[in-house]
Amino acid sequence: MPRRPSTPGGLGTPGPEVPVYVISVAAELTGLHPQTLRAYDRIGLVSPGRTGGGGRRYSWRDIEQLRQVAELTASGIGLEGVKRILQLENQVTALQHRAAELEDELVVARLALAQALSAPRPGPAQRSGNLPVLRRTEGAASVVVWRRGLSG
Repeated sequence: MPRRPSTPGGLGTPGPEVPVYVISVAAELTGLHPQTLRAYDRIGLVSPGRTGGGGRRYSWRDIEQLRQVAELTASGIGLEGVKRILQLENQVTALQHRAAELEDELVVARLALAQALSAPRPGPAQRSGNLPVLRRTEGAASVVVWRRGLSG
């Protein structure tokens, strides 16, 4: 029986978000001790997936994040500092994605505006449906000045 790929584009290779690595493999891939990985999970530096029995399963993205944590701590940054750096990096990434979305929306809006401005404009007879027509009455032009606190 032929093997089915587990991801749309791969031949049995999981995607970067799929939690498949047990803690011993994750520890070997990152060069960290399994107890260190458990501690990082407890303080929220990484959030591995869980099996039905509660075992940790790490994704490739988790492995990369653990490597980044190891680099930052090796350079002398404390765990709370590392946690804040990771939060800020995630925030920057989210804001970059939102900015790209807004730029796309702006392009669409500019195109719509350009089309609206280049469309032929209706003549005076056709405009009556857009705005109400005000009729002028003879001698009805007057200005009323109102001032607060003054009564007539």
